[in-house]
Amino acid sequence: MRLVVDTDVIVSAMRSPAGASAALLVLLLEEKAIMLLSVALALEYETTCMRAEHRLSAGASDMDVQNLLNSIIDVIVPVEVHYQWRPQLSDAGDEMVLEAAANGQADAIVTFNRKDYGETPAQFGIEVLTPAEALRRIQK
Repeated sequence: MRLVVDTDVIVSAMRSPAGASAALLVLLLEEKAIMLLSVALALEYETTCMRAEHRLSAGASDMDVQNLLNSIIDVIVPVEVHYQWRPQLSDAGDEMVLEAAANGQADAIVTFNRKDYGETPAQFGIEVLTPAEALRRIQK
Protein backbone atom coordinates (compact mmCIF):
# COMPACT_ATOMS: atom_id res chain seq x y z
CA MET A 1 0.00 0.00 0.00
CA ARG A 2 1.36 3.41 -1.03
CA LEU A 3 0.43 6.22 1.38
CA VAL A 4 0.85 9.96 1.69
CA VAL A 5 0.49 11.00 5.32
CA ASP A 6 -0.89 14.43 6.14
CA THR A 7 1.08 16.56 8.61
CA ASP A 8 -1.69 16.34 11.21
CA VAL A 9 -1.09 12.59 11.50
CA ILE A 10 2.65 13.04 12.11
CA VAL A 11 1.94 15.63 14.81
CA SER A 12 -0.62 13.31 16.39
CA ALA A 13 1.95 10.50 16.45
CA MET A 14 4.35 12.80 18.31
CA ARG A 15 1.78 14.03 20.79
CA SER A 16 -0.05 10.75 21.41
CA PRO A 17 2.37 7.80 21.25
CA ALA A 18 -0.34 5.29 22.20
CA GLY A 19 -2.72 6.29 19.39
CA ALA A 20 -3.43 4.97 15.92
CA SER A 21 -1.23 7.63 14.29
CA ALA A 22 1.81 6.48 16.26
CA ALA A 23 1.07 2.82 15.55
CA LEU A 24 0.72 3.63 11.85
CA LEU A 25 3.98 5.58 11.86
CA VAL A 26 5.77 2.61 13.46
CA LEU A 27 4.53 0.33 10.67
CA LEU A 28 5.65 2.85 8.06
CA LEU A 29 9.08 3.13 9.69
CA GLU A 30 9.24 -0.69 9.63
CA GLU A 31 8.39 -0.44 5.90
CA LYS A 32 5.19 -2.49 6.20
CA ALA A 33 3.75 -0.03 3.67
CA ILE A 34 5.27 2.56 1.37
CA MET A 35 5.33 6.13 2.57
CA LEU A 36 5.49 8.69 -0.24
CA LEU A 37 6.82 12.18 0.43
CA SER A 38 7.60 15.25 -1.66
CA VAL A 39 10.21 17.83 -0.68
CA ALA A 40 7.50 20.43 -0.05
CA LEU A 41 5.60 18.08 2.26
CA ALA A 42 8.81 17.08 4.08
CA LEU A 43 9.50 20.76 4.76
CA GLU A 44 5.93 21.15 6.03
CA TYR A 45 6.49 18.20 8.40
CA GLU A 46 9.61 19.88 9.75
CA THR A 47 8.07 23.32 10.13
CA THR A 48 5.00 22.00 11.90
CA CYS A 49 6.66 19.37 14.10
CA MET A 50 9.30 21.83 15.31
CA ARG A 51 6.70 24.26 16.65
CA ALA A 52 7.16 24.71 20.39
CA GLU A 53 3.53 23.84 21.13
CA HIS A 54 3.90 20.40 19.52
CA ARG A 55 7.34 19.67 20.96
CA LEU A 56 6.25 20.67 24.47
CA SER A 57 3.06 18.63 24.26
CA ALA A 58 5.09 15.61 23.12
CA GLY A 59 7.81 16.20 25.70
CA ALA A 60 10.29 16.20 22.81
CA SER A 61 13.47 18.15 22.32
CA ASP A 62 14.58 19.68 19.03
CA MET A 63 16.92 16.69 18.64
CA ASP A 64 14.10 14.21 19.30
CA VAL A 65 12.00 15.80 16.54
CA GLN A 66 14.98 15.90 14.15
CA ASN A 67 15.63 12.21 14.85
CA LEU A 68 11.99 11.39 14.10
CA LEU A 69 12.05 13.39 10.88
CA ASN A 70 15.36 11.79 9.84
CA SER A 71 13.87 8.34 10.49
CA ILE A 72 10.92 9.21 8.27
CA ILE A 73 13.21 10.50 5.50
CA ASP A 74 15.22 7.27 5.70
CA VAL A 75 12.23 5.13 4.71
CA ILE A 76 10.18 7.26 2.33
CA VAL A 77 9.91 6.94 -1.41
CA PRO A 78 10.57 10.44 -2.74
CA VAL A 79 7.99 11.97 -5.04
CA GLU A 80 8.81 14.58 -7.65
CA VAL A 81 5.92 16.90 -8.35
CA HIS A 82 5.69 17.28 -12.13
CA TYR A 83 2.19 18.64 -12.43
CA GLN A 84 0.24 21.00 -10.29
CA TRP A 85 -3.51 20.69 -10.47
CA ARG A 86 -4.16 23.66 -8.22
CA PRO A 87 -6.56 24.80 -7.17
CA GLN A 88 -8.47 21.62 -6.38
CA LEU A 89 -8.88 22.15 -2.62
CA SER A 90 -9.42 25.14 -0.36
CA ASP A 91 -6.25 24.71 1.75
CA ALA A 92 -2.74 25.03 0.29
CA GLY A 93 -1.41 22.43 2.75
CA ASP A 94 -3.98 19.92 1.57
CA GLU A 95 -3.04 20.74 -2.04
CA MET A 96 0.56 19.79 -1.24
CA VAL A 97 -0.61 16.42 0.11
CA LEU A 98 -2.84 15.80 -2.92
CA GLU A 99 0.00 16.66 -5.33
CA ALA A 100 2.36 14.22 -3.60
CA ALA A 101 -0.33 11.53 -3.67
CA ALA A 102 -1.24 12.05 -7.33
CA ASN A 103 2.37 12.25 -8.52
CA GLY A 104 3.41 9.26 -6.39
CA GLN A 105 0.44 7.16 -7.50
CA ALA A 106 -0.64 6.71 -3.90
CA ASP A 107 -3.38 4.33 -2.93
CA ALA A 108 -4.48 6.62 -0.10
CA ILE A 109 -4.02 9.87 1.76
CA VAL A 110 -4.01 9.43 5.53
CA THR A 111 -5.54 12.34 7.45
CA PHE A 112 -7.93 13.30 10.21
CA ASN A 113 -9.44 15.92 7.90
CA ARG A 114 -11.29 13.73 5.44
CA LYS A 115 -13.90 16.42 4.69
CA ASP A 116 -11.18 18.88 3.64
CA TYR A 117 -10.35 16.63 0.69
CA GLY A 118 -13.93 15.95 -0.39
CA GLU A 119 -14.25 13.83 -3.52
CA THR A 120 -11.22 15.30 -5.29
CA PRO A 121 -8.73 12.48 -4.48
CA ALA A 122 -11.13 9.93 -5.98
CA GLN A 123 -10.64 11.65 -9.35
CA PHE A 124 -7.04 10.42 -9.15
CA GLY A 125 -7.98 6.95 -7.86
CA ILE A 126 -6.87 7.85 -4.33
CA GLU A 127 -8.80 7.00 -1.16
CA VAL A 128 -8.82 9.18 1.94
CA LEU A 129 -8.36 7.20 5.16
CA THR A 130 -8.06 7.98 8.83
CA PRO A 131 -4.97 6.67 10.63
CA ALA A 132 -7.05 3.89 12.23
CA GLU A 133 -8.41 2.79 8.83
CA ALA A 134 -4.93 2.78 7.28
CA LEU A 135 -3.56 0.87 10.25
CA ARG A 136 -6.23 -1.83 9.88
CA ARG A 137 -5.54 -2.19 6.14
CA ILE A 138 -1.81 -2.58 6.64
CA GLN A 139 -2.24 -5.11 9.45
CA LYS A 140 -4.47 -7.39 7.32
